Amino acid sequence: MSGSIITISRQYGSGGRFVGKKLAEKLGIPFYDNELISMAAKESGFAESLFENAEKNTTYSLLYSLSMFGTSSGGMYGLPLSDKVFLIQSDIIKKVADQGPCVIVGRCADYVLRERNDVVHFFFYSDIENRVERAMKYYGLEEKKAKEAIEKTDKKRAAYYNYYTGERWGEIKNYHLSLNTDSIGIDACVDVLSNYIEAKNTKN
Repeated sequence: MSGSIITISRQYGSGGRFVGKKLAEKLGIPFYDNELISMAAKESGFAESLFENAEKNTTYSLLYSLSMFGTSSGGMYGLPLSDKVFLIQSDIIKKVADQGPCVIVGRCADYVLRERNDVVHFFFYSDIENRVERAMKYYGLEEKKAKEAIEKTDKKRAAYYNYYTGERWGEIKNYHLSLNTDSIGIDACVDVLSNYIEAKNTKN
C-alpha cells in the first residue's frame, strides 16, 4: 500500500512511536525502532548498549568528518567511538531503506535519508500534561519522574540531532508534516498519515 519510507521523529511521551507502529501495521510494512540497535550491534561487533546510549555521547561536530570521509569503514578510522556508532547506525538505516517501504523511528533517520525522494518525514508533539500521563501509564513512572524524564530526554534528543545534523530538532522545515497527537488522537493520526502518503504517492 505504501511506496514510501517513513521516518518518525517525536517528543518523549507524545505517542509518536505508537503512531509509527500502528501505521506500519496498517500499511503492512516493516517497523524499525530498537531493531536498528540489534542490527547495528550485530554488524559492527559493538555492544548494544553503545547504540542505546548514543544520544548521551555527543561531544563535538561530526560534519567535517562526514563531508571528508563519508560513512565508509575507512573513513571512520581515528574517529571517537560515539561518532563511529552514529555512522554505523546511519549505514543500517540506509540499508533497511534500500530494502523497500518501512517505518523508521528516531535516530536522525530524516537527516540520514534526506537525499532520497521516496521518504516522508513526520514529527509528533503533545501537550506536557498528556505526555506526563502517557509516561506514567506506559513507562510506569511517577508524576515527578515522568516530568524529569520528558525534560531530559527531549534535551538529549535535541542535542543529539542538532549536533549530528547541523539542523534544529523539531524545526518544521525538516518534516513534511508535524502533528499534535492530542488534537485528534493516535488512531486518527495514523489515518491522517496514511492519507498523506497516499496523496503524495498519487501526485508523484
